[in-house]
Amino acid sequence: MPISEQQQHHLRQLPAVDLLIGLSQNEPALAAIPKTVLVRAIRETIESKRRQIMEADAAFNPDHLRSDHLIPQVIRRVAKLQAYNLKRTINATGVVVHTNLGRSCLAQEALDHVAAVAARYSNLEFNLELGRRGSRYSAVEDLLCEMTGAEAALAVNNNAGAVLLSLDTLARGQEVIISRGELVEIGGSFRIPDVMAKSGALLKEVGTTNRTHLRDYQQAITTATGLLLKVHSSNFSIVGFTATVPLDELVALGRQFQLPVMEDLGSGNLIDLTRYGLTAEPTVQDSVKAGVDVITFSGDKLLGGPQAGLIVGKRTLVERIKANPLTRALRIDKLTLAALEATLRLYRDEASAVQKIPTLRMLLAQRPEIERRAHLLAQALSALVDSRISVERMDLASRVGGGALPLLDLPSSCVAIRPTGLSVNDLESGLRKHRPPIIGRIENDLFIMDARTIQDDEIEIIVSAFKAIR
Repeated sequence: MPISEQQQHHLRQLPAVDLLIGLSQNEPALAAIPKTVLVRAIRETIESKRRQIMEADAAFNPDHLRSDHLIPQVIRRVAKLQAYNLKRTINATGVVVHTNLGRSCLAQEALDHVAAVAARYSNLEFNLELGRRGSRYSAVEDLLCEMTGAEAALAVNNNAGAVLLSLDTLARGQEVIISRGELVEIGGSFRIPDVMAKSGALLKEVGTTNRTHLRDYQQAITTATGLLLKVHSSNFSIVGFTATVPLDELVALGRQFQLPVMEDLGSGNLIDLTRYGLTAEPTVQDSVKAGVDVITFSGDKLLGGPQAGLIVGKRTLVERIKANPLTRALRIDKLTLAALEATLRLYRDEASAVQKIPTLRMLLAQRPEIERRAHLLAQALSALVDSRISVERMDLASRVGGGALPLLDLPSSCVAIRPTGLSVNDLESGLRKHRPPIIGRIENDLFIMDARTIQDDEIEIIVSAFKAIR
């Protein structure tokens, strides 16, 4: 596209980087800024003006090239560059295990243990009793075995890694039999067939999407078979005319043909949720009792801990997995280990775990508590007397999230905002750009904030964000 004479004139008026660096020395707000940050902010400001000139042509205002207009923009860009990219957010979506918002929040005990381990040296790979090199996995292996009843355990950096590592160890170059209805894809395009291919195992699917029988597995077993795999459907559910093979029957089939049975549980659940009025979700303990040889699950979903992939099962197989060279590539770091250890220790007392682990506390929160928080938020927003917003309380549903219990609606109490004079999208954008960002959801031209996932000390912050909306 040809450049007009007017555009060429404006482009020639763009200041040099060195000129703006010199002018910035007189600005108190820029005095202590690292030079690399200042130079980047200046270059980005100049480039922004260059684009505006090319897009605006004759409509471009030449006053925007004056230093008194450019320096404030440099200051704003510097502030943005100096801010952390990873930010705390307020989750008002009602999705408890929100993958995009960092999944599970850690218990205070986990935070304290992470801080203690991070601030000083630790016995990460040093055996204090023997005075020699030890294993980092010992920090949580005994706890995982204690909690689940398994013979041995291993923690890696995430559950996808746990699945990959286990398949690579137990079935590389061999067929892995799995029900067609369990070939799932979860968030981030993580597909079981793709992970299996990367592991070197050979996929052999049996049954149909909605019905798989024990005979399907039995008829598929050959001398090339290395493993029977069961995968929890996680973030979807097939209902209606369905059939799946019970875990104990699959284990018995594995024993009959001397084949290991592996189960990917996805969300790591250690408590019986039905005792708290929720839908049943498989527990790791149930799989261990059923005789499954290797079980993989996440540390940061229903377990309520940090991102981790946990492997429990028969000692002989877990030891083989530990010896795989891939284990080092997928190993868990000291901060994650500290958070995981502290979280697992809380499970020694279920009543304490339910109260202290944020994920469990939010999932199992009772209706009166949620309604109280919604009432406080609605009352505080109404007190702003802002004619642009109409505040009302609504009974809606929260979701578990994290690929767990996809059909379960958790009754909740929400605060709905109907904006006037600005669009609901503009309201959402303004709240999202607040510090800290307020993340809610839009339904039927209403901005919804679910009190289940809002903490008491966040109500004042939300009110302040609404005050700042222009």
